[in-house]
Amino acid sequence: MEIGIETAFTPWASLFGGVLIGLSAVMVMALFGRIAGIAGIAQGALGLPGAAKDRDWRWAFLAGLVLAPLAVMALGGTVAQTVPDNLPGMALAGLLVGTGTSLGSGCTSGHGVCGLARLSGRSLAAVATFMAAGFATVFVLRHILGGA
Repeated sequence: MEIGIETAFTPWASLFGGVLIGLSAVMVMALFGRIAGIAGIAQGALGLPGAAKDRDWRWAFLAGLVLAPLAVMALGGTVAQTVPDNLPGMALAGLLVGTGTSLGSGCTSGHGVCGLARLSGRSLAAVATFMAAGFATVFVLRHILGGA
């Protein structure tokens, strides 16, 4: 069976990225005593209800997410844009991810990176749930609907 959609195999870039994610999670915990979950960081930065009052480091973290690829490009590197240009699809995806993050009391980074490292049962259940949903989504999109 031929799938027709290839995904690039990038072990060194993936390893380096994973190390940086782990390092940032350790630094956020060590410096601020917080979980490095992007949903909670963004919620706190925006001052949404239930958010913490420590907004400065949160804005710095979010700025780093935007500035890091710009720094790579400024140093002569390339950053591939892999986000689809389907605005309605992106809006729907954002709504679904936001809903899931709210229902799951955290995001993939909070549960998957930090929660599993702390051996949290709740995070294990959350990771199993969103991984199963991801697998099902890819299967439907690639094998049933025939899209990318």
